[in-house]
Amino acid sequence: MLPQEIIRKKRDGHELSEKEISFVVRNITGGGFSDSQISAFAMAVFFRGMTLAERVALTRAMTTSGTVLHWEGLDGPVLDKHSTGGVGDKVSLMLAPIVAACGGYVPMISGRGLGHTGGTLDKLGAIPGYRAMPDLETLRRVVREVGCAIIGQTSDLAPADQRFYAVRDVTGTVESIPLISASILSKKLAAGLNGLVMDVKAGSGAFMSDLKSARDLTESIARIANAAGLPTTALITDMDEVLGKTVGNALEVGEAVDYLTGKACERRLHEVTLALAGEMLALGKLAATPEEGRAKAQDALDSGAATETFARMVAALGGPKDFVERSEAYLVRAPVTLPFRAERAGVVAGMNAREVGVAVVDLGGGRRKTEDAVDLAVGFSEFLPVGTPVAAGDTIAVVHAVDDANARRAVVALERCIRIADTAPVLSHTIHDRIAAP
Repeated sequence: MLPQEIIRKKRDGHELSEKEISFVVRNITGGGFSDSQISAFAMAVFFRGMTLAERVALTRAMTTSGTVLHWEGLDGPVLDKHSTGGVGDKVSLMLAPIVAACGGYVPMISGRGLGHTGGTLDKLGAIPGYRAMPDLETLRRVVREVGCAIIGQTSDLAPADQRFYAVRDVTGTVESIPLISASILSKKLAAGLNGLVMDVKAGSGAFMSDLKSARDLTESIARIANAAGLPTTALITDMDEVLGKTVGNALEVGEAVDYLTGKACERRLHEVTLALAGEMLALGKLAATPEEGRAKAQDALDSGAATETFARMVAALGGPKDFVERSEAYLVRAPVTLPFRAERAGVVAGMNAREVGVAVVDLGGGRRKTEDAVDLAVGFSEFLPVGTPVAAGDTIAVVHAVDDANARRAVVALERCIRIADTAPVLSHTIHDRIAAP
């Protein structure tokens, strides 16, 4: 088979066979496809889509392109959560230790930033010494001993996806439902899970900006996951504004530590975190219902058990043993800060979360090209939530930048992103829908 013939076949809208899809995945993994051929294949899928059979075949081929983990001998379920990507979404940093503190085991395989959205893997890079790409033996040991390990996708786990993911990030093919579904599930199936909870974002800051697209993606993932024997539940959550008060790698890690220690608890961030924890604990039969799971998750926070688990995970993966106690000393800071102030009195009436994410990329906190380095310190903090009354001159957010010129440009970007009105908006639900595993 020739790569160009398969690309042409999909470009013209024909269904690929399992053999052809396996050929594509083998050559993505082994280097037989160039980046331009991967890009062309991704673009063909973006425009032509894939049948369910093609999606299942792609997911299976990507799953078996590397090692598939097995977790014999654990005294609890192996669970994970995946978000489709948002702006300010640092939920994974709190969720994994919460669920582990409640008796679950969480080998959380995270990704780097994709497009305008931040990535958990990039956030972990802000913790000095943290080994986000350990070998599989270290991953197994930390999960068994601590209960959770948040790591990046190693070369052993679904390596086809690792290369495919990087190309999609910079070629405008991120939003393809078949490719998102296969990317997510190949990593999760390779991790050897007993259950998966999806956080599918909908809104201006999501790849799926409307509820219909979000539901389509949710149904695609659920159908593929269940066909592969992985029980999956999903929540569709709001991404029409920043989740929490910070956007940017080190800033978000700091907010996660504040959340775990009880220093700060932004309402929407808390609601999403506890809802996902409740779903995970119920799916793993560690709670009878999601509501009971939420209560157990709250107890893990209140008792300090989740914070202790997070601290042990950081230390076990090479980070500072006193990171929780001294996170402000360890996290890098941008040299310039500049407040973004309200020009007039009114109410924060709306926010284009996608443009906030793009502004962080423009500051250097994300990637324009695959090989770009990420500035861990830059971003935004102290965001006021939509619905907050403001007076003229009130600070709506604070820019963290490498120099004055970048800071001023980011303020101009925020002026375009955030709308002040005379009347309060009708606030949207934080959790739009729940789709249960069959």
